[in-house]
Amino acid sequence: MANFIDRRLNAKGKSTVNRQRFINRYKQQIKKAVSDAVTRRSVTDVDKGEKISIPTRDISEPQFHQGKGGIKDRVHPGNDQFTRGDKIDRPPAGSGDVSGKGDASNSGEGDDDFVFDISKDEYLELLFEDLELPNLQKNRLNKLVEYQIYRAGFTNDGVPANINIVRSLRSSLARRIAMSAGKKKRLKELEQELAKLEDIPGTKAELILDLKAQIEELKQKIARVPFIDTFDLRFNNFSKREIPSSQAVMFCLMDVSGSMDQATKEMAKRFYILLYLFLTRTYKNLEVVYIRHHTQAKEVDEHEFFYSQETGGTIVSSALKLMHEIQQVRYPANEWNIYAAQASDGDNWADDSPTCKQLLEQKILPLVRYYSYIEITNRAHQTLWHEYESLQRQYANIAVQHIRQAEDIYPVFRELFKKQAV
Repeated sequence: MANFIDRRLNAKGKSTVNRQRFINRYKQQIKKAVSDAVTRRSVTDVDKGEKISIPTRDISEPQFHQGKGGIKDRVHPGNDQFTRGDKIDRPPAGSGDVSGKGDASNSGEGDDDFVFDISKDEYLELLFEDLELPNLQKNRLNKLVEYQIYRAGFTNDGVPANINIVRSLRSSLARRIAMSAGKKKRLKELEQELAKLEDIPGTKAELILDLKAQIEELKQKIARVPFIDTFDLRFNNFSKREIPSSQAVMFCLMDVSGSMDQATKEMAKRFYILLYLFLTRTYKNLEVVYIRHHTQAKEVDEHEFFYSQETGGTIVSSALKLMHEIQQVRYPANEWNIYAAQASDGDNWADDSPTCKQLLEQKILPLVRYYSYIEITNRAHQTLWHEYESLQRQYANIAVQHIRQAEDIYPVFRELFKKQAV
């Protein structure tokens, strides 16, 4: 068997494994783990890094080896236990899967799953990959900034995948010239001097031997200059560039009425935290307006939106009216991309649901780029859902989604903000 060993040194502070290649190779398993982590975590830990576990069988590396040539005769052991069509029992717990599950066993062996940590940035990058604000249009190019990765010259530190071979070899050549030019010049002088002495009859042998010793020593010093050194390595450098694209505002409307129990409120908060992280990571200077409502709506700051304990009855139209008033005063539709996300359990004063539909149809939907409504409930849908659903059939800029349990939050979030085909 022939083994290929990569002995290239890694930059300071870098893992010995090319993390980016590894993450790309096992992206499906990692993204599934990231998706599961969103629902397992507490609300305050949504944006932290994560431990990823990958089954050992999925990380086996391909190997090059020489085939067994020639003609061979083999005698295989007979089969005295099974016949065609027999069913083989499942291996006992612990055989090939030592992951902490199953009962104790006195037989079986295997390998632990491969576990590694991803950083906060890697976690969020995977979490929000291929997401964007729908229908974003350019208007005034002075506020909203998107980030784009671009080539930014070369650096002395980096991962092996980004090594620039031409630049590294050029640096190696310059170093070798600088370190050996003087020695080569001196070597040439000594060789010329030796040639002259050897042409002169009667030259002392000691002089010739001494020159030969100096010449050999210089040759050894020149040979010791390494062909390439870590000092020579140059890596392609990448940086993030701010691209002014537009200015936008996101209205976050959350129902905090008495019908929203603690578990429902936690799911709503989790959805809005995902939305907040997505917006602040992807877009710079995007403004967010927080509105909480029960029978009355109130604009609040970020802390009060997520942690206030205020509750009451339910009149959803109060939040829509306040949103429209704020938009008219501070965010003219001809200058701003307007977005809204509303979360509720669907419970509303029956006479108010038609009012909500009217407000959306006449005042809000004509102005917003995208309006998303999520209903968090395990009960049958009520009048509010049906009114919103009828609007979804008529207008392309409103999306209605249903969340039953915490596991639905991330898939629904991705569905609402997935990139649209060009």
